[in-house]
Formats: sequence, C-alpha cells, structure tokens
Amino acid sequence: MVALHRASEPEVLKPLLERARLTPDSRRRVMGHALALLADLRAAQNRGWVNQFLQEYRLNSSEGVALLSLAEAFLRVPDPETADLLIADKLGDADWRAHAGRSHSVLVNSATWGLMLGRAVVGEQGGVLRRLIQRAGEPFVRQAVGAAMRLMGEVFVMGRTIGEAMDRMARPEHQGFTASFDMLGEAARTREDAERYFESYRNAIRAVGADAAAGHSVSVKLSALHPRYEVAQYDRCVPELTAMLADLAADAAALGIPLTVDAEESERLEMSLDIIGDVAARPGLKGWDGFGMAVQAYGKRARAVIGWADALGRPMNVRLVKGAYWDSEIKRTQVEGLADYPLFTRKAATDVSYLACARDMLQAKNIVPAFASHNALTVATILEWAGETRNFEFQRLHGMGEGLYERLVREQGYRCRVYAPVGGHRDLLAYLVRRLLENGANSSFVHQLADEHLSEEELLADPVEKIAAVGGTRHPSIPLPVDLFGEWRNSGGIDLSVREVLVQTAQGIAAAPATAGTDAADPGAAEAVDRAAAAFRDWADTPIDDRAAILERLADLLEENRIPLMALAVKEAFKTIPDALGEVREAADFCRYYAARARADLWPVALPGPTGERNELHMEGRGVWATIAPWNFPLAIFLGQTAAALVAGNAVVAKPAPQTPEIARAAVALAHRAGVPQDALVLCPGGPEAGAALVADPRVAGVAFTGSTATARRIARTLLEDERRPLVPLIAETGGINAMIVDSTALPEQVVADVITSAFRSAGQRCSALRLLLLQDDIAEGVIAMLKGAMDLLVLGDPGDPATDIGPVIDRAAYDRLMDYRAAMEPQWIKSLPAPAGGLFVPPTLIRLADMDALNQEWFGPILHVATWKAGTLGETIARMNAKGYGLTMGLHSRIARSGELAEARARVGNLYINRSMIGAVVGSQPFGGEGHSGTGPKAGGPHYLQRFCAERAVSVDTTSAGGNATLLSLDEGGI
Repeated sequence: MVALHRASEPEVLKPLLERARLTPDSRRRVMGHALALLADLRAAQNRGWVNQFLQEYRLNSSEGVALLSLAEAFLRVPDPETADLLIADKLGDADWRAHAGRSHSVLVNSATWGLMLGRAVVGEQGGVLRRLIQRAGEPFVRQAVGAAMRLMGEVFVMGRTIGEAMDRMARPEHQGFTASFDMLGEAARTREDAERYFESYRNAIRAVGADAAAGHSVSVKLSALHPRYEVAQYDRCVPELTAMLADLAADAAALGIPLTVDAEESERLEMSLDIIGDVAARPGLKGWDGFGMAVQAYGKRARAVIGWADALGRPMNVRLVKGAYWDSEIKRTQVEGLADYPLFTRKAATDVSYLACARDMLQAKNIVPAFASHNALTVATILEWAGETRNFEFQRLHGMGEGLYERLVREQGYRCRVYAPVGGHRDLLAYLVRRLLENGANSSFVHQLADEHLSEEELLADPVEKIAAVGGTRHPSIPLPVDLFGEWRNSGGIDLSVREVLVQTAQGIAAAPATAGTDAADPGAAEAVDRAAAAFRDWADTPIDDRAAILERLADLLEENRIPLMALAVKEAFKTIPDALGEVREAADFCRYYAARARADLWPVALPGPTGERNELHMEGRGVWATIAPWNFPLAIFLGQTAAALVAGNAVVAKPAPQTPEIARAAVALAHRAGVPQDALVLCPGGPEAGAALVADPRVAGVAFTGSTATARRIARTLLEDERRPLVPLIAETGGINAMIVDSTALPEQVVADVITSAFRSAGQRCSALRLLLLQDDIAEGVIAMLKGAMDLLVLGDPGDPATDIGPVIDRAAYDRLMDYRAAMEPQWIKSLPAPAGGLFVPPTLIRLADMDALNQEWFGPILHVATWKAGTLGETIARMNAKGYGLTMGLHSRIARSGELAEARARVGNLYINRSMIGAVVGSQPFGGEGHSGTGPKAGGPHYLQRFCAERAVSVDTTSAGGNATLLSLDEGGI
C-alpha cells in the first residue's frame, strides 16, 4: 500500500487495465444492458422538474455556477442587508433571459421567469420594473430566494431529523429501496462539535434500530467525531476515535443494523484503517455482519484497501465510491510539493480503477459489496460480472441518479440503498454544493447525460480503451508538482501525512546537531566589505547563465541537506516541523525563481531608435549589497535577499539576526559549495552594532532589509547622513497591522480554520500574521465561540515534537514585551490558553476591542484582536484599515464577488487574500511585500525584484560615424 501511494499513474494502472477489461462478448452484452439503463435514466431526467432544472442550469454555464454559489451561502446569512447583496451579486449579472421558455417543464420555465424578475429587481439596470416595485421588491426577492433554497435542500436532504428522514423513506417513491442515513455535518472544529455529532450518530442508530426490519443503515464520518483528526495528532485522535467508533458499533450490533465508516481525504486513510481494523477485531462484535467502510476508487491504493478489508477475516460491507475530494487532493499535493498524486488525474482512469476494484469485491471471500454509481456503463458491467448472484447492492445519492435503479430493484430483485443526508438545510448546503460539483463536473456521467450533443456510443465509451490509448499517462493539464511552475522547478516537500515519514523526520531532526559546525572566525563589518568589494568585479563579470546555474545548484544542495537545515530551524529559531520544512522549501524556491528571472530579465535589451544608431539597455550589478535578515525566516528570507543580489551581479555581505546565526552559517557554506566565490558572499554575524556599521559603510551600494519598521527608518536615515555618499537604494520589508474582514456570507468553519492558521501558526511571529479579526456584528458571537473552541485544541510545546502546533517565542525580550502587553489588556481577554511551565511560551490570546481604531501597533506574537463592523460598511472598514498607514496583508472572507472586487480596488496592501489564510506566500505565485509603513517594495519572489538590485545603463552608438549604415545603403528597391 505504501508503494502505491504516490506511484506513477501508468505503473498503477497497468494491472488495473487488465483486471477491468471486458471480453468482446461481454462488452456486447454490457452495451445492450447499458443502453436500456440509459433509456431509463433519460426518461427519469425528463420527468421531474428538479432534474430538468439542473439540466437547464448546468455547471458549464455562468447561471448554474451562480445558483450553486447562492445555494451554498444564502441560508446562513442572518441579516437582510447582506442577503440582498448576495442575491444581487449572484443573480444580477447572469443571463437568465437566455434560458426563458427552453425547458419542457412549466415549473422550470416559471422558475426562470422568477430569476429574470429577480435580476430586474436587484440588477443595476432594472428600468421601469425596478422603479415600480422598488419599495417591496428586495424583501420579496429575498423571501422567494429563501424559499427556493429550502426547496433545493428538500430535494437533496432526506429529512431535517432522523425521524423525518425515516418517514420520508417510507413513501411509495422509495418502495424497494433502503437508506444509509448520513447525519450531516462538516468536519468538527471544536470538542463541542464532535460531541454533538457523536450524539446525533448515536440517536440515529437508536432510531434506525427501532425498526431494524426496514433494512436501513447509518454512515459515520470520523472527521466529525474528532476536531484534530490529523496524522500529527495520531497518538491523541486515533485512540479516542477508536473508542467512539467502537461504542457506536456496539450500539449498532446490539440493534442489528449496519454501520459504515465513510471515506475521507487520502492523508487520513492509514489512520482510518488503523481505527477500522481495531474495531473490526473486537471480540464483542463477533457475529455482527453489519460493520462496513467506504473505499474511494480515485485513490491509487483503492484496490490494496479492498484486499486489506478482505483479509480482516470477518464479513465487511464495503461501499465502493468514485471519490469526493479530487480537486482538493490535487491542490494539496501541488502546494506541498509532493512526489506524485495519491489519485488518478483522468476521470476515465478512476472508472478503470472502479471496475477493477468491483471485480475484486465480487470475488472476495469476506466482502459484501456495495457499488455506489450513477454511471449506466459501470452498473451494466457489474451486472455482467455478477451473473446470477444477488449478494451485493447498488447505492446512489438521494436526489441523483433517479431512474437508473428502479427497474432493477422492483422488477429484477436487485438491492439498492439511497445515501441519504439528514440535517438542517442551513448546514446542508455546503455539502450539497460539493456533491453537485462532484456529480456535475464536465467529465462526469451525470453531466454528460444532459449533453444532447453526445451520442450513446460516446456516453458509453469503454474507459479501459480510453486509458489504454494514452498509455495510462497523467492528464496533460495536471503537471507533477515539481513541474508546476514550468520555468523553474518547484521545491520538493516531505509527505508529513504519512506517519512513518513524520516519525522518521522528527527523529532525524532530533539527532542532527544544533550548530552548523564551522569554526571560521567571523569578520567585522569593515573587513567583510573589504573582501566583498575586492571580489565584486570578477563576480559581476561572471556570465548571467553561470550565476543562475550556481543558484540552482544551491537550491539542490538545500534540498539534499534538508533535515540538518530543518533541525537548525527547529533548535535555533524554535520552528515547528512543518514550518521548518516550509523554510527550506521557500529558500530553494527563491534560488530557482531568481535564477529563472535572471535568465529572462537581465540580458541587454535592444531599444528602438533612428537608422545608423545602436541603442541598448544593460542591467548590471551595483557593487556591494548588505542583506540584513530577520530571525523569523532565518533561512528563507536570509537566502532570498542574498540570492537576488548575487544573481544580479553584486557581491554581498549578509548579516543574519543575532538570534539565528547558525542557520545562516550553514546557508553560506552551502552557497560557497554551490560555486559562489568565498568573498563574493561574506557572512557578517552580530547584533545591532554590526548592522549599523555595515549600513554606514560608504562602499555599500544597496541594502535589503527585512524586520521592524523602526529599524528600517534608522537604516534609511543612515544611508542619507553622509552628504558625500551616493544615493543608495533600500529595499525594506517590514510588519503590519494585518486584518481579516469577515462578512455574514462566509462559512464559519472555513473562517475559523484560516484564523487559527493565520494568527497562531509560527507562534504569530510572521510579518504577514493576522493581528486584527474584523467580524460582521451579525455573526460575531457565533464565530468567536467556534474560534475559542478551536483554540482549546492547540498544542503548545517542544517544536521538535510532531504534535506541537505552537512553540516558544524567539527570546526573552520578545517574551517580556508580549507578556506585559497581555497583562495590560487582561480585562479585554476573550480567551487565553495555558502555557507550559518553563520556556518562553506566550499563551495564544484573544482580545476584544471596542473599536477597530483601538489597535495602532503591531504585536509580534500569538495575540489576536477582535472587533466588529456593520453590514453595508465594507468600504468604510477597508478605508479605516488603510488609514492606519500599514499596508502588508489583508484578508477577506465573503461569498459576494463584488465584495472581493471592492477589496481589490480599495485595499492599500501588498498582499490581499480572499477566502483563504493570510500566511504562506508562494514564491512566483504570490510575490510578497508591503507599502506605507510596511515596506518599500519591490516584492520578494516577484518579477520586478531583481531589477532593484541592478544599475540600469543605456548605451547608444552612432554606427554612421564609422563608414555609414551598410544595412540602409544595401536596401533593395522595395518591389519596384
């Protein structure tokens, strides 16, 4: 299973293709059966108004996307003003008129007219109609949209309570079908969430068990039962989850009903198997045949998981699904720079995997199969392989795939179970949208079925032949993470979601030395500049390609020495293991990116001019640059600034922060190994005195600094003090009072996760970290309550321990400053966590402000301030943040696209983050740096950074003075 996890796609698919392949005779029979199923499906698609509505507004239309976006957010918005903004945003721009009268359903056409009316009311160009109903129009539309959203909820949710859901399953339209009830809820964010979900599962089991003869079952999601269901928290979450699942299984066994564990993201698979395996082996459950699990066929390990389930030695109900987290799995793999994807990148490859897994399940000794599919070809293939046996069941999502199974169930004796979500519509719709997106994607069978241009042969094309034709290769539009950026190689990550890898990484870090192991004497500032000045000319004359190649070799060396460098970051800068990994990756990314930019941007450029004249612009090194780095990114920023200056042709004196000299020593040693001449890069450690002497040296031709605004101002003044000194460029990146603005359309669970990451990761010691959370007052108390619960789960401790979320702050001075401030603000604390005894641990603290204007200073640690703003004042709120004078990062959480556009237009910040966390800028993707009190620019990791390190020199040569312009004189007659 480990070998398959990130194996190459062709390698994994080769045996699957043979396992999934049909003989010619089988293929003919399957096609005949699939055509009959297709006819039933199409008939059902044309019967219900909901099916026709979804066909009319598919995901390949802006109108379909608008409706789904509205459905995802509308019911959680408590205030009418924001609800009206959301409606206007989603309905106002779409072309509803293009859909008018097109459907066979009167109800669908009526709904379209309603949407057209809605646009007329909320759109900017409503004309006479808008004026006529302006007074009552928006409340009317709001009520109508609310009713429509609740109706959509009823279509896809079986019931708001388990009792309501069971009553609905007893209706005639569900005759012959059973249900698997999923007590709806996203992953738990707090202990209270988990306890609530556990009780809902327990109540569902009891309710279903009261009528066990009906054959219904309950599905359980492990992430709903524990808010820290993460590999790094294995020792805590796995035993707790095992105990909870065992309790639920015991209840289900006592009542004689089935219980299935749902599948989740790939990083949780091995934990899930540990939990399921433990519960399956419990002696108290012997004789109960109702225990089961779901397997996602899009995963490369799917077939191995089925083999694992069969080998448990007890009956297991296995639900085979295509998979629900495909896009997020792709993104995570790319972001983390992992070797390959844990899943297939082509839809047809997932279909092949599904068929191979299905064949294994039908032939397994201990597996009772359940095949969840809306694909007629898949169903027909399973029927062909199953022959006369009925020892399996089909499954479909409630509200999807109607018509596919009715004849099979009611006339041919097959079994089908409906996967039936249960819960309130407000909580349902984020889930609903994900399922609609999953089943409505352009490549899905459900979407293709609605496409009138596709023939039956195209709909039922053999996925085995499709994949064989491309040799099982990865989708060409989904590059491997290493190739993500094209021009430069993406840095490699470590898959810390694999427990063995995480443990080995932690052990390697613990065993590595805490020093760089170099004994060379450190030069003073004057000596360092002497050496760099002497080396400058030779380095500047080194060809650009050679300088770029040296940076690329340095990036390779960083990755080869990843564990020792991570160990220095953990032991010297108190970084957690994920942060230490990010440090090495970012440093390598800077080196490769600046090498690529140098090759693209630093060559002489020919400029236009009159005949007989050669004009060129040259980019050349300025001389000696001083690069002064902070302790919070002692490798990434230290090397990023230095690598940029070097590749631009400058010699560099690099001064690390006094708190983190050892990681700087290691970095400089690797740079010299990569080919940077010893004196072209000189390390100059020391405290503020060393930095001041370096900046004051008149031979320094430029300064790149990252740190506090106050220090940046002192550097700027020093550079201007000597009237005889040339004007020296200063690149400064400083801090900020970084705010995240949250409106009432935002998903609270996502907001809380992003706040925890942005405010408390790295102990809040990032210049980009969230300092001020601005919540719309209509939702503030609910979000704060969830945030407090999520804070309770944070682990403070040794940064080298994989379970640690927050380590100590950097030094005693920082600790004292932060603790004094906390003490002064104690009357306004909302939440503060206990800190370990000993060590410089500042407790994560939440402080309520009466007004956002009360915060005018950056507090560089795990302290988060909270204030509120009123609906309808987003522009004013952004303006008040701008007025503070800082301009580094800002976040916005909103489902209203126009709010995002307003923030883009009005926010005076270097980096604006919408619906995501505010930290972790990626080199080349999110160039980083601020404005105002937050820096000078240009932005690090961006396309304009290198030029600031260069002197621009224009050369103009009169070629006519040396015998005339031969090219001009030799022109032909132009066709005469």
